[in-house]
Amino acid sequence: MFDYPELVRQAKADGMAQVGFSHLEGLLPPSLAHLPYGITLVFALSSQIVAPVADGPTYPYFQHYRTANAFLDSWALRAAARLELAGYRALPVAASQSIPPREAYRGLFPHKTAAVAAGLGWIGKSALLVTPKWGPRVRLATVLTDCPLPVEERPAYPGCGECTVCRDACPAGAITGRKAGPGRKREGFYSPELCSKHMKTYQHIGRGAVCGICMARCPVGMEAKSALL
Repeated sequence: MFDYPELVRQAKADGMAQVGFSHLEGLLPPSLAHLPYGITLVFALSSQIVAPVADGPTYPYFQHYRTANAFLDSWALRAAARLELAGYRALPVAASQSIPPREAYRGLFPHKTAAVAAGLGWIGKSALLVTPKWGPRVRLATVLTDCPLPVEERPAYPGCGECTVCRDACPAGAITGRKAGPGRKREGFYSPELCSKHMKTYQHIGRGAVCGICMARCPVGMEAKSALL
């Protein structure tokens, strides 16, 4: 039997903000349907580094973003290895990786789908996962497995409501202000093409790989972040 409480304890001891479990049956592509459970790893970004990003990406933010992704990938690998040693199948999904076709701007499996199914937050108008405590100022990784995991009932979240802070702050015009929701395609409320095109204007910072303005401006979780500034 897999010792999932110990996995959670060690992940949090290493600095992971949250660990969530989900049942993803019906949400996976056919090629991954044999791995119907998900482990979501949540890393909360540094308030000291994120705050200045409200005016645009910075060198410290790019480095922090990249290091956080590497930390998540390392932990996803460890979790998958433990699951396989316990006799289960497991697949770590990279924190940040686009797979062909690149113009689709999609990874192997959307972390946000597993995170929402685990009750960790909701999809905001910016197409980012919004958590109650940190807002969208988090990075994610996912492990898919056939190990039966404890799945709790998802709490009800208020969502973004009528807030349009991210839309108004987006210099790319990539956020329409429409709400995300079940059955609504990402392209109906957010344009990854416009976002990516604008990020390339920051060639001097990570060769145009980050922006983060909408993430930094989101008012959800702002009180917790401000207390640390």
